[in-house]
Amino acid sequence: MALVNRHLAKKAERDNPAAGRILNVNGVRLHFVERGSGEPLILLHGNGSMIEDFQSSGLIDLAAKQFRVIVFDRPGFGHSDRPRNVIWTPDAQAELIKQALAGLGVSNAVVLGHSWGASVGVALALKFPDLVRGLVLASGYYYPTARPDVIAMGAPSLPLIGNILSHTLSPMISRAIWPLMMAKIFGPRSMPEKFAAFPKEMALRPSQIRASAAESALMIPDAFKLRNQYANLKMPVVIIAGQDDHLIDIDTQSARLHSDIPQSKFHRIAGHGHMIQQTATDQVMSAIQDVTRSASQLEAAE
Repeated sequence: MALVNRHLAKKAERDNPAAGRILNVNGVRLHFVERGSGEPLILLHGNGSMIEDFQSSGLIDLAAKQFRVIVFDRPGFGHSDRPRNVIWTPDAQAELIKQALAGLGVSNAVVLGHSWGASVGVALALKFPDLVRGLVLASGYYYPTARPDVIAMGAPSLPLIGNILSHTLSPMISRAIWPLMMAKIFGPRSMPEKFAAFPKEMALRPSQIRASAAESALMIPDAFKLRNQYANLKMPVVIIAGQDDHLIDIDTQSARLHSDIPQSKFHRIAGHGHMIQQTATDQVMSAIQDVTRSASQLEAAE
């Protein structure tokens, strides 16, 4: 099984070469795509995903008409490295992305984070408030709750047994349950045809499965750490979530976050689930424009 999975992973990388550029940040190879011109907009994908999620959704092309869009493969996903000598918490990823942006000449940007990427966006805004002029948080998980599914998903990140699982059983199981996973993350909507452009086999490589498992294991502890810090966010914040998210309870997450951030706006998208960047792309783009206008108004008032 390990040999088969290795072969499939190498084939996936040959079939899906890096579409952007590689930036070396403190020895970490970070893959990113840049489109358009204007004010910088940073897009941070969720757990198990990669740049192609935003690309296939059409959001990159849509936003590039107005912004200088920079999209990263977060550590361990797509074509970016995830060195094992670092615990890749949202804080650690925020530090890496901040340094990457400095290398690209970006000192002030609007940031959108989807799902796990929302936690990275929050960490970036808390650690470097002068960098983040506005924040869009989509389908995020912000407060610790009982999540037995998350504990199970974290198994491939365990020492020793995790290595064995991620190179043998986990990719096979993931292929078998892929349709069920897609039904859950897209529900109540059907998976859109445009998502066929997402490179499934890249997501099923042992290295990316291990990265996904590590982020699942970090999800609850990081929410516990951040739960009392959200009121420290002073920049404009727009929270957006699908009303019928089957993965995250938006009342105990997004709605609660809205109550903890006085200046935030909250958009519930009726009839949509977790993958709003795919199924409600125009509404997500409107949220980006909304937070940009608010940031400009705030700056003009100052």
